[in-house]
Amino acid sequence: MPRSLFGRGSRGAIIRRIQQRLSRGGYYTGNLDGLYGGGTERAVAAYQRDRALPATGMVDEYTWKALMRVRIPSVQERCLQLTAAFEGHGFGMVQGNWDGAWLTWGIIGFTLKHGEIGRIVLEVHAKQPGVMRQAFGGLTNELLTVLRAPAADQEAWANRISLGPRRYTVAEPWRAAFDRFGQQDVAQRAQLRRVGAGYFTPAMATARQFQLRTERGMALCFDAQVQNGGIGPEARAAIEAAVADRPPEDERTLCLLIANAIADHARPAYREDVRCRKGAIVAGAGMVHGEHFTIDRWGLDESAWEAAPRR
Repeated sequence: MPRSLFGRGSRGAIIRRIQQRLSRGGYYTGNLDGLYGGGTERAVAAYQRDRALPATGMVDEYTWKALMRVRIPSVQERCLQLTAAFEGHGFGMVQGNWDGAWLTWGIIGFTLKHGEIGRIVLEVHAKQPGVMRQAFGGLTNELLTVLRAPAADQEAWANRISLGPRRYTVAEPWRAAFDRFGQQDVAQRAQLRRVGAGYFTPAMATARQFQLRTERGMALCFDAQVQNGGIGPEARAAIEAAVADRPPEDERTLCLLIANAIADHARPAYREDVRCRKGAIVAGAGMVHGEHFTIDRWGLDESAWEAAPRR
């Protein structure tokens, strides 16, 4: 049986590419919104019938190869699509200083406080300054000044453009400018490079350290890297002590132990959110932010994430 990859309920850049290909073939007439809903499901089924494939409406590996004519997306792309959905972010979404991060923007919520927004924006400006000016217009010089300013000035600026009692919304025209910037190919590529170097590479190291061989194990490590900055020393010590006391019988048991340790040592305000996200990945399904996620419909299952995990 072919492996199922993507199905109803998943969303993101990969799903948008599927919709684009179906649209070119005349199978899909809806919005290219990256949401795998009923319209996408029916279009996939119609394409499958025309190719004498089982008309499941799910994109399996055979359907992917026939329709897309490229390799299946990497495990990094698939992990990113899931975690970005948990985070509620797209490439252009920006949020104000509601959580002490000053400003949050981009596919996994890069922050101004930790320098990630500055690195990405300044990288794009150095390579293609016209792209930045096209997006930010008359705001460009102010933003460049802010990104090179001391931390206190950056925080004060973020507070000025953050609206409402919770400072969640970013004032116009800044919100629209950041969204325009995030839709540019060069800005998206810069974000993806940062995801790879700053998040996926350390997540791979964590997966190898704990000998997690499945894609769900990898997804757990990646989500921990994004949401929690990785597995902290207290959580790591708790995991190691529990493993020494009673070695897990299988990877899923180990992943559940890791997920609970991360949640137990998260900030109290976010503890249950962490537990829901990590628990859904480990169990293969669960509710996160009021939405039901079935993880194998996001292209992540018990398959090995690399051919020969390093020790």
